[in-house]
Amino acid sequence: MSDKSKPVSRRWFLLGVAVAIPAGAFAYQKIMHPVFDGDALTPPQAYELAMAGKITLIDIRRPDEWEKTGSAGGGHRIDMRDDDFVAQLMAITGGKKDLPVALICAAGVRSARLSNRLTEAGFSHIINVPEGMLGSRAGPGWIERKLPVEQP
Repeated sequence: MSDKSKPVSRRWFLLGVAVAIPAGAFAYQKIMHPVFDGDALTPPQAYELAMAGKITLIDIRRPDEWEKTGSAGGGHRIDMRDDDFVAQLMAITGGKKDLPVALICAAGVRSARLSNRLTEAGFSHIINVPEGMLGSRAGPGWIERKLPVEQP
């Protein structure tokens, strides 16, 4: 290898690193902190609207999470990993994709991801509860706000 090829190779390597690090950080941010550009509610708003029958509230966490903390009072439970999640949601909404449906998880990450997927699948009024049950950067969460929970 000539002396001229070493600096070129080093430059290409450094350029690759300079591009890869921000790209990796961007990908990490999109995966770990997804953004949902639709409507959002605080837990008290979600509870009030669910109790008034103005939204359908869905706790999308796993059964073991419901067991530990209870689920959002006034809501329904559907494990987001269920193969028939959409069918279960459609049964709850009477087959209507235009009804307001609010999703809550532990800290808003899974509900944001699922909100995006359901919107892409044709649901027109998906709402995220970004504080979640346990709290997040968006706020203290359902449990800390001492909102009602239902035990499985």
